[in-house]
Amino acid sequence: MNGYRIPEMATKYMNYDMIQKYTELPQFPEIRTRILYAFLNQSNTMQENSELFSLVTSLVQVGLETHDSVSITNEAKDIRTARSRQIKVLAGDYFSACFYSLLAKSGHIQLIGALAEAICEANRLKLTLYETMKTLKMPADEYLKQSIEVRMQLYLAFTPFMQSPMDRIWPEILRLFTQGELLLQEVGRMEKEQPILDSWSFWYLLQHTSKEERKLMQVEEPDQGKLRSLWMKYKISAQLYQMLLATSRQLQEKLHNLDLQEFSKELLSIGEPFVLYLSTPKALEEI
Repeated sequence: MNGYRIPEMATKYMNYDMIQKYTELPQFPEIRTRILYAFLNQSNTMQENSELFSLVTSLVQVGLETHDSVSITNEAKDIRTARSRQIKVLAGDYFSACFYSLLAKSGHIQLIGALAEAICEANRLKLTLYETMKTLKMPADEYLKQSIEVRMQLYLAFTPFMQSPMDRIWPEILRLFTQGELLLQEVGRMEKEQPILDSWSFWYLLQHTSKEERKLMQVEEPDQGKLRSLWMKYKISAQLYQMLLATSRQLQEKLHNLDLQEFSKELLSIGEPFVLYLSTPKALEEI
């Protein structure tokens, strides 16, 4: 059995000049894809196709997130912005087409149906999330919970195909890894001072800031310096690190309790990015 090489395989479908020139794709779902690949390799019936199934799932996930990143309005301020929007729409469609094509050619029609249902469920959950967000009354914890549910759906589609005991432990382990992955992205976004709308930080601040501070957050192009001062005032960085630490500890406890020792070690190695991030000087200072 070959080692894990899904990102390299996905490069063939994702690295096009037009994409690289005009826009950026969402981050590759590395952690979710690695744990899916690891679980599939524990199943006698799925092991033979673990690479293919992990590849197509990652392509669909990137396709969904690419479409999510398309601006709601088509009022581009310049030609480059308009071209970026067009490329994102086309790229998302292309990745989804690759999923259908690769599975159809290999004869895995049942899995096409399972993943198609998962796509519908992910879109339904996103719609519910967006409708709640429009009210500006979403608790930060609920935003995190619903965002995790959306990110899990494609991967949960494999639960019925897994053998016991993998089918029982898969959903909870997937949830913890997905939560850690999302929190890592939240921390990275904050440290790079990227836009915080559609983030735990935004909803937490909306809950706890004053009326005047909320006005600063809700303008079309908020002042990044003022936002930074809010992050510091309400200790957003420290809270995110604490949440990541709690998730990492939960995950390690769960994995140490698995009866499958070698498999547990493999999953722990996939969770190493959480541990490494928490050991950085910045994280140690905040924790």
